[in-house]
Amino acid sequence: MSYQDNDLKIRPITNEDLPRLWELIYKDKAPEWKKWDAPYFEHKQIPFDEFMWNKDHYVNHDQRWAIEVAGELIGTVSYYWEHEPSHWLEMGIGIYNPIYWSGGYGTRAIILWINHLFTSLPIVRVGYTTWSGNERMIKVGEKIGMKMEGRMRKCRYYNGEYYDSIRMGILREEWESTILGG
Repeated sequence: MSYQDNDLKIRPITNEDLPRLWELIYKDKAPEWKKWDAPYFEHKQIPFDEFMWNKDHYVNHDQRWAIEVAGELIGTVSYYWEHEPSHWLEMGIGIYNPIYWSGGYGTRAIILWINHLFTSLPIVRVGYTTWSGNERMIKVGEKIGMKMEGRMRKCRYYNGEYYDSIRMGILREEWESTILGG
């Protein structure tokens, strides 16, 4: 199973993706993408062999898929259960190659991923958490019809400054009326 929007595709991660994923996520001690993706949490460089011990967290895993553009792996989309018994799901996205930032790829991947989540899971809401320093993620959420559901003020400390934690979310009926052209 996969979903495609012109040259962009989201799909399950395969064994063949693992070397490139490791290179994008864990090879470098301080990758550029980490400055935007929750930089207040420590990033650990991981040797390839250690990464391969955890390959089951990636390969054919329902909760994490690959994003590719014109056949090149550029990132991942994912979800986790904040509280599974009440169907509270949070999603995430990582575009690791800066060449693909600000080109609409993240927006397109999120749209495909949210469609997949609403189609395949018994949920009524999809959301994500970001921080006020990542204005691009906030704009993506607003662009696709998400609401700012929460703003915890000055609770993220990074590079000597305090930032807000931002929760964005959209309900199934809002999604169907905005994205699916209802």
